[in-house]
Amino acid sequence: MSGLTGRHAVVTGGGRGIGAEIAQALVAAGATVTLLGRDAARLAAQVEALGGAAIAAAASCDVADERSVQAAFADIRARHPHVDILVNNAGQADSAPISRTDLALWERMLAVNLTGTFLCTREALPAMAKRGWGRVVNVASTAGLVGYPYVAAYCAAKHGVIGLTRAAALETAKSGVTVNAVCPGYTETDIVKDAVANILQKTGKSEAEARAALVSRNPQGRMVRPEEVANAVLWLCLPGAEAITGQAIAVAGGEVT
Repeated sequence: MSGLTGRHAVVTGGGRGIGAEIAQALVAAGATVTLLGRDAARLAAQVEALGGAAIAAAASCDVADERSVQAAFADIRARHPHVDILVNNAGQADSAPISRTDLALWERMLAVNLTGTFLCTREALPAMAKRGWGRVVNVASTAGLVGYPYVAAYCAAKHGVIGLTRAAALETAKSGVTVNAVCPGYTETDIVKDAVANILQKTGKSEAEARAALVSRNPQGRMVRPEEVANAVLWLCLPGAEAITGQAIAVAGGEVT
């Protein structure tokens, strides 16, 4: 597959999990990729896994910090003429009942999941629209489409990502740019590992019982695989998906219909 030959993509949170799988899928389709994240060593290892500096690069960035995002994109623009594809994947999920959700947790969830998506999109979108081609894909969550208990802050942030996606899609509808979101259900990532550990700690259930509780939400009876999310992202970036914009596509085995 070479549908993205000559395209340059930026993937936030690209050092592991879904982000790493997305980067691999984009490289396999011919794109060059810049990975953004806070862990420089992890990013460097992922660059090597993708094929080295001729194919991928990394830039240290805290997506929740405006100056960090601005500096990272300035560095990217110094090395690449343009950003064709932006995948806002960086995210974090902390849990607590609403009654015990303090302001720090609330603001952290909004900052990483929503503000980070906004800041990176604001850096990339105007130039895409000016050039007449671009793809923005926001990795949201089924928590952006429905509610879940004990993750109110995360749900609010991901619902915000969906709203941002729809607004940006309408602003750029005539420009050749598309803006979409993919919404994974419970996926085999570190976030789910942390969720299982949290269930173990708070309920005393076994690991098998904790995983079964999460899997029970998926009508297919399984966790989503990171590569399945990456395939959805890739499809939205490839030729032939030009009419798909402003959408929030669930990758969740039928959990959200």
